[in-house]
Amino acid sequence: MTTPRPGRVLISEPELRTRIGELGQQIARDYAGETPVLVGVLQGAFLFMADLVRAIPGDITTDFIGLASYAGGNRSSGQVRIVSDLAMPVENRHVVVVEDIVDTGLTISYLRRNLEARHPRTLRVCALVDKIERRQVDVRIDYVGFTIPNVFVVGYGFDFGGLYRNLPYVAALDETPP
Repeated sequence: MTTPRPGRVLISEPELRTRIGELGQQIARDYAGETPVLVGVLQGAFLFMADLVRAIPGDITTDFIGLASYAGGNRSSGQVRIVSDLAMPVENRHVVVVEDIVDTGLTISYLRRNLEARHPRTLRVCALVDKIERRQVDVRIDYVGFTIPNVFVVGYGFDFGGLYRNLPYVAALDETPP
């Protein structure tokens, strides 16, 4: 069986840089005079998170949470579980969840409920990519980088079976045999 390869580039490296800079400025304005904690969702959001925190002037803190909903391949199991929890309490903190992609909404809905139970002062979501066509659960995304069609993507943190996270752009996965 041949491993699918990256295909058409959907979001270029310069487009990523520009939009992430804009998101960083927007978050900085929204939290002027505050010190929000940005919570990156592992593993997919780590590249986005690194670039986003560098784009935010002012004080922030960071933490990570590991969630699993994919049992490998390109289909969600529908079951979300925490595989690595936060290292710091978020009670009475301004929390911005940094997610790579929101598609069905199941993962971010689960995470939002979980974090709300920890009583943050505010809770917002920043997603690099929104795939609205796949939405099964209505969720609010406060900061959206890009809206894309219903295609499986790789690159810039997105993977297929652990491959392609290191690409500097976001591309559709080409699942057609060579």
